[in-house]
Amino acid sequence: MDDSPEITQLLLAWEQGDQSALEQLIPLVQEELRRLASGFMRKERKGHLLQTTALVNEAYLRLAGQNHIHWQNRNQFFALAATCMRRILLDYARSQGRDKRGGDAQHIALSDAPPLPDDKAAEIVALDEALRELEKQDASKSRIVELRYFGGYTVEEVAEILGVPKTTIEREWRMARAWLQRELDATPKTARADDL
Repeated sequence: MDDSPEITQLLLAWEQGDQSALEQLIPLVQEELRRLASGFMRKERKGHLLQTTALVNEAYLRLAGQNHIHWQNRNQFFALAATCMRRILLDYARSQGRDKRGGDAQHIALSDAPPLPDDKAAEIVALDEALRELEKQDASKSRIVELRYFGGYTVEEVAEILGVPKTTIEREWRMARAWLQRELDATPKTARADDL
């Protein structure tokens, strides 16, 4: 990740209402946002309709629309970007689930129907529900899972983002995976924590 203090300065200027700071920020964060999005998309099924660039653009639009965020540093920005991307994919997965149950149904001949998607959308929704429950019990562990699994960050990067020692992240990551495994095992046909 870029250690440039310029990113933090631009975030603070943007917070103060300087729209030109946002325009200057885009090229500095674009590569990291693409890396984040690529990490998210690796977890998705093949042929997913949402592509990396679209995920970056949607996350950027959501971030740009945020008001009242008191930026502390670039790490907070990228952590929030990871959260936005996770929510975008979750919204997409939920909309796919609605479509499978007849939402926005369009009648076509069976011979013209595309192949049915795998159960990846259901897995993402189940994982999100488990993460929400984990967040109620331990927000720190939930954040670590979000950054590691969805954001694709290494243990070292998560430690830097959250400002805690690497050994703490490793321990919390193991505990969170074990907790999620137990929760997901109790839910039929879901992602396994082994995949995390």
